[in-house]
Amino acid sequence: MALAVFISAKIIPGVEVDSFFVAFIAALVLGIINVLLKPILLILTLPINILTLGLFTLVINAFLVLLASKWVDGFMVNGFWWALIFSLVMSIVQSALHQVGKK
Repeated sequence: MALAVFISAKIIPGVEVDSFFVAFIAALVLGIINVLLKPILLILTLPINILTLGLFTLVINAFLVLLASKWVDGFMVNGFWWALIFSLVMSIVQSALHQVGKK
């Protein structure tokens, strides 16, 4: 996941990562946030998530990325839309890296 954070930050102009170590820490914090906070937020926002056919999960992911950027020095996201784009690109990069790792 750290490599996905690092690559995604290099692709997206609104996201900055100072080093690979910072990307590793950001990935660690994102993982902890996803394990602890995301299930709670998904349960609390279940009605709106059902109404939007799950698209509100993207908004939750963006807010979690913004939260991680507040907690990790050297990992900067310049706003909600960049966080949303970052979470989408990171998912794509992580999937591509997973496919490469299988071979």
